[in-house]
This record gives sequence, C-alpha cells and structure tokens, in this order.
Amino acid sequence: MSHANTQSAAKSCDANHNHEHNHGNLPTILYVVGLVLFIVALFPISPAISSIMFVGTVILSGYHIIIEGFEDTYKETKTNRKFTPNVHVLMALAAIGASIIGDYREAALLILIFAGAHFLEHYVENKSKREITNLMKLNPTEARLIQPDGKTKIVDVNSLNVGDSLQVLNGDQIPTDGIISSGATSIDESSINGESIPVDKTIGDTVFGSTINGNSTFTMTVTKESSDTVFAKILALVNQSQNNLSKTATRIKRFEPRYVTAILIIIPIYIILTPFILNYSWYESFYKGMVFLTVASPCALAASDIPATLSAISNLAKRGVLFKGGSYLSNMATLQAIAFDKTGTLTEGKPKVTDVFYLDNTEDKQELMTNIITAMEKQANHPLADAIVAHLQPTEDLIIEIDNQIGHGIVAEYLGNSYRIGKPSLFTNVAAELKIETDRHTEAGKTVVYIAENDNVIGLIAMMDLPNEQAKKVINYLKSQHIHTAMITGDAAKTGQAVANTLGIDDVFGNVLPENKSSIVDELKEKYGETAMVGDGINDAPALVNADIGIAMGDGTDVAIDVADVVLMQNDLTKIQYAHQLSKQLDKIVMQNIVFSMLVVLTLVLFNIFGAMSLPIGVLVHEGSTLVVLFNGVRLLKPLHLK
Repeated sequence: MSHANTQSAAKSCDANHNHEHNHGNLPTILYVVGLVLFIVALFPISPAISSIMFVGTVILSGYHIIIEGFEDTYKETKTNRKFTPNVHVLMALAAIGASIIGDYREAALLILIFAGAHFLEHYVENKSKREITNLMKLNPTEARLIQPDGKTKIVDVNSLNVGDSLQVLNGDQIPTDGIISSGATSIDESSINGESIPVDKTIGDTVFGSTINGNSTFTMTVTKESSDTVFAKILALVNQSQNNLSKTATRIKRFEPRYVTAILIIIPIYIILTPFILNYSWYESFYKGMVFLTVASPCALAASDIPATLSAISNLAKRGVLFKGGSYLSNMATLQAIAFDKTGTLTEGKPKVTDVFYLDNTEDKQELMTNIITAMEKQANHPLADAIVAHLQPTEDLIIEIDNQIGHGIVAEYLGNSYRIGKPSLFTNVAAELKIETDRHTEAGKTVVYIAENDNVIGLIAMMDLPNEQAKKVINYLKSQHIHTAMITGDAAKTGQAVANTLGIDDVFGNVLPENKSSIVDELKEKYGETAMVGDGINDAPALVNADIGIAMGDGTDVAIDVADVVLMQNDLTKIQYAHQLSKQLDKIVMQNIVFSMLVVLTLVLFNIFGAMSLPIGVLVHEGSTLVVLFNGVRLLKPLHLK
C-alpha cells in the first residue's frame, strides 16, 4: 500500500493508556480506601492525623498513576534513548509539590479527581471499542465432527482439517468455512457482512464460520483451516485497525513527550521568576507552579483523535465496512478522485435483456419465436443464454434439438424451418431496418444477437450489464463533494461510455488490461491528489494496492480482505457514501477536540497566572475538558443518515 503502518495507539493521560499495567481490581479498591480516608480526614480531628490521612489518600488512590507515570517515562526514555516523559508525571509531580508545601488536602483532592477521571475515561474509551471487541466473542470454538460410524463428536475448531464432515444443528454457530453437502437452511450472516436478513442456502452453497444457522439441520464439508476462514481474517483486520493511527493521532503522539518536556522546563523557571516579575510570595509562586503543572497537561489533546477514530471504525464495522486502520478512514475525508471498476462494481455483473425486436411484430409470430428461442437457449452454453431465458416468457415448452456451433451460434430445425441465433457478424442477409436498430443499441453500449429464420435475420435481442441500483445515487453524492469520478474497464470504450453517461461519471478508460489499471490510478493521483480505487479485489488487485485507499467490494472474499485498505462485506456502493460522510464527521470532531482542548489549557494557564485558580478547580476543569473530548468522539458510534 502507499501508506506505511504506524505504531500502536498512543498512551494519553488515561484515555489511551491501554491498561499496559495489569493490576486487576486493586487500583479501584485502593482508590475507594483512599476516598474513605479523605472523607474521614475532613472531620474535626487532630491536624496531624488529618494530614497523615490526606497523604494516605495520595498514596492509595494515586499509586498506580504515580508509579506508572515514572515507570513509563523510564521505559520510553530507555527505548527511545532520549527523555520521553509520560503525562502522568505532571500530575504526580503536582501532588508531590503540593505535599511539600504542606497543602496535603489539595494534593489528596488533586489525586482523587484525577484518578476518578482516569476510571471514567477508560469506561468512555472502552465504549468506543466495544462493537469491535464484541466481534471477538463470535469466534467459533467447537464443532460437531461426523465420525466414520456416522456418530458425531464435539471437537475443538482448531483441530478440524480440510475435508472433514460436520453436522450443524438448527440454531448452531457454523464452526468454520465450508460447503453444504446435504440439507437446506437459512443462515444469519450478519457477523460477516452486516446484513441482518437471513440468506437461504442449499447443497453446494458456501457457508462461513461464525454465522448462525436457522431452523434446519445440515451437514457440511470443511474447505479451510480455522486460521484461514473469512471471519478469522476479519478478526485480524479488526486488530490491525486499532494499531494503525491516523496522521493526526501520529502527530499528537510525537508532539506529546516534547510538550511534556517543555512544561517540565518551564515550571521551575516560572516558580523562580514570578516572585520578581509579579511580586508573588515564594509560597504563591510554588503553588501556582503546581497548578500550572496540572492544567498544562495535554490529557484532552492526547484523547482528541484515537477514541473518536475507534468509534467511527466500530460504527462502520457494524455495517459491514471494515477499515484496516484510522489512517485510511481519515484519508477518506480528503479524497479528490475515485476510480471504479465497471463490471460487478458499478454494474450488476450479469447481462440483462433490455430490448427484443422483430421485423414481424404480429402477436402470433412473436409468441412462436419466444417459444423457439427459449427452447434453443435453454440448451446453449454461452454466457448470454441465461439472460435471454430469464427475460422471455414462453407459452409452450418446445422440445427442439440444437447444434451448438462454437463461433457460429446455435442452430435448430423446427416445423421444416431452420433457425440460427448468433452475433451480427455471422449474418449477411440483414434488412436495413434491423441494421438501424443494431447501430442504435450498439451506440448505447449494448450487446446484440440476431435471430435468423432460413438464413434471413428476422429479429434481434439487445443485452447490457446494467448499473446497480445504488450507483447513480452514490456518483451524484461524490460529484456534490467535488470528487472526480472515473471508470476503468476492460470492456469496449463504447460499452463503458454508455454506463458512464447513465451514471454521470466524469472519465472513462476502456479496453484496459488488469495490469494497466494501476498506471491509470497513478495518473489520477498525479492529476487530482488523494485517489481511491473501487474493485472486486481479484483482477483489480494491483490498482487497489496502488491507490491511496483501495476499496474492495468482495462479498467477504479472501482476496478482497487481503489486498484492500477497506472491505465492503456486501456489494453495496452506498457504504462508500456512508464511510465518506463518517470520515468527514470524524475530521470535524477531531478538529473540534484539538481546538477545544488547547483553548482550555490556554484559558486555565492565563487564569492561573493573572487570576485566582486553586489546584482542585484547575484539576476539575482540566479533567472535565478531557471527558468532554472523549464524549464528543463517542458520538461517532451513532448511525449516520445518508444525505
């Protein structure tokens, strides 16, 4: 891909710490004990005992924050071979500083507010991950293996081999990918494609691991190892999506330790100079230095991007749209051009009859020809036969023996007359009226076949791979967003242009070989900028890989998941519109968060220097701003309404 994978999620104040230090429930228990000590210390008792209790609150309620702050700073500094402070250090130093000047109650309150916000922030962040994490619970663990004697045995899914026969009872979770060998059922495939409507399946149909069987029992043959199933690849993709940061998140991660380092340098200078510049006492100067240390911490800034991005990714995952990382989702907002493969992407992928024309348009003649053509095409093996049979409605099932002459169409005899169906180039005796009709349909990008009776062409059938239902709406949306649209197809230019004209696509590249699609993507990137490619994930693989964002419409196929940056588990183009709108919303929310978090820090710092600002109030407003940023990001879990 054109994107380099970034490192794992940044560790912010609390929102992105990822629980690297696994203490179980101990921090919560000690926090409650510290809170009780703080409450007791507020009662009228000995000042010395109250001070000891306040110190106890600092140690018990804040030990995990203080220890982790210094521990992470040490580890990161050692790893990076340069001073890389963790933001917890700022809070720890502020609490220690307040204790040094004897403000034990202030130190305890600082830790209680900060640690309490710590737990709440983890809850909010985990909410944004919950939809993604819930996928993990759907991974099958057991299967009913059919033994040689016909009996079934419960086995671990990981022990299954390709070729094994399994029994799947009604209501069971299908254990792995395979093919139905006996029985018929309906299957809930929402875990794979996000579609809630069950799909009917019968002998020979493919079934996917993790999906849920309906109300019938069937047997299946295993076709993949458990680690190679579509669902296993989805899980791997989901894990990858949480470790691939957006450009903004990456910048914030790099900026954070530099910012903290700058604060640690500024604070002692501030404490030393303010008594001379602002006539503060040494106590006031030191106290305000501790407040400065607290309110300048970039907690809200660090939480501006990642929770919001995870919320958006989980929103999309619920709808069968899988992004391999935040970088690809954020890039959607700046998309300048998008190229589509034609067949199966913009079109339905199967030809349909659009026109039937006979020189003799009497009802009896048309009825006779419909019956004859249907009888002939039912026995044909060319790809257009199914479309013709599906369209015509015979009144009688005729039994006609045909001669399938490869390259010369199909020939049959009926009631003393000979009939031939084939491409126009096979026929010479064609009426002018038919030639005009042929030219009209050909110009419209349709495929024409002739019907001849006794070597005289008497009619034609025109067919076309029609645009799918959502294509027009999505293309209109993209154009409204000033995104250049292009179609890349291996079909003739006329055929591609006809579809493009119907949909309103800007550019058409026809007669393109699969290996040349990638170079066209390069042209679009150079001319317009950020470019996406949408294809079926197989013959479009080189172009998908080369695009800034490769979008595979693969119905859950392995190749689609492997090569693309974005996978649409259903061939639904409206999901591209949904993803683009959500990406723009994500971009807007992240910018809101960044501006808001920095304004709060600036306001608190100015209030601290020139006005009255106590340590507890500073912490309360500071942590409140972090929660506002987190809750703003979690809004992206809510479904969007397409415009």
